[in-house]
Amino acid sequence: MSQAVSEFISVGPTPREIERLENLAAQLADAAPEQTLRWAIDEFDNSVTIATGFGLEGCALIDMAVRINPRIDVFFLDTAFLFRETYELRRRLEDRYHIQIRAYETDITPEDQELRFGAELWTTDPDLCCRLRKLEPLKDALRNRRAWITAIRQAQTLERSRARVVEWDYQWRLVKINPLVRWTTQDVRAYIAKNNVPFNPLHDRGYPSIGCTHCTRAIGKDQHERDGRWPGHEKRECGMHARAQPAALITTDSTGDETAWT
Repeated sequence: MSQAVSEFISVGPTPREIERLENLAAQLADAAPEQTLRWAIDEFDNSVTIATGFGLEGCALIDMAVRINPRIDVFFLDTAFLFRETYELRRRLEDRYHIQIRAYETDITPEDQELRFGAELWTTDPDLCCRLRKLEPLKDALRNRRAWITAIRQAQTLERSRARVVEWDYQWRLVKINPLVRWTTQDVRAYIAKNNVPFNPLHDRGYPSIGCTHCTRAIGKDQHERDGRWPGHEKRECGMHARAQPAALITTDSTGDETAWT
């Protein structure tokens, strides 16, 4: 096959770009998070953004990023159901680092949601509640971006266990950078303590993972850190970090024949 032209239909990069990302993932696999952040900021400049949920990991990531670029773009998804302590932490981080953490939110008010979908949608259909209040706003947050930086770690959930430090995000169609992907909870807490990073006081009250007030509970010492999320449901992810399947890869050779893989 000569002068083959390959492309991912609509949702993915070229095979050459995939290969480049694979090589970067291998090169940065054992890199310190700060090194990965510096690469991401140098590579994508103003077209990269940091997503934070104001967990310990997110606070540590902001501290690292601001040291590299004091004007780094940071956003969060305001579901209208966050803990008071979470909103207070946002203000503390903004004051500490002299940044604005931009909020993205749905146009559907809690009252409208109840009228349209019934009372306490988070108990009857938590996936729909997350889609309305987090996934739809995330589309706006990532629009016109070439890359986003997250604070996810492999040890957090099964879905995140296969995450790499650099990867193509087929769900949101841009490069995804996960500098803390190999860190443990102990690594994160050590960084927070060493650098005196502001964090949510709920972490010291039995809440290792903090989301919306309706869907977050304190847990016991022997429970997994995500066991307090969506109690009563098997759900452990909101859907932001779903590992979508790649589109079909179409290769066209010089004769015009096409071969497809999925």
